[in-house]
Amino acid sequence: MAVRLFDQPFDPWTLVRERERGLPLEGLGACTVFAGRMRDFNEDQDVRALFLEHYPGMTERELERIVAEAEARWPAITCEVAHRVGAVEPSETLVLVAVWSAHRVDARDACSEILERLKHEAPFWKRERLADGSERWVEKNTPGH
Repeated sequence: MAVRLFDQPFDPWTLVRERERGLPLEGLGACTVFAGRMRDFNEDQDVRALFLEHYPGMTERELERIVAEAEARWPAITCEVAHRVGAVEPSETLVLVAVWSAHRVDARDACSEILERLKHEAPFWKRERLADGSERWVEKNTPGH
């Protein structure tokens, strides 16, 4: 399991390639990757920037717990999770969830579960700066299912 937070932009595909170089790929026939970017809109308004607050240490522990529970449910998976914190601009990557498994269904299902749990359980707080210069807190995530 790898869980990382970044306060600067990161390339999700570089992280996936780096992780794969360290994996014994024999037996891992599938990889499902979700890379989420910051949208320039939310709730019918233009968004110019996003600031993600978190509790250092606590946030990583929660992400590790979510991944560990997925690894217990699907014992043959390997995971990489990365998330931005701090100031984020539109189109920058916010989140990466990558899951390797012997079979596509396990990789797909585990990736989806990790992402949805991360969005609803991990302690992140989002503040948006709108086009008019005002700011607001994001009160809920978009539904994933």
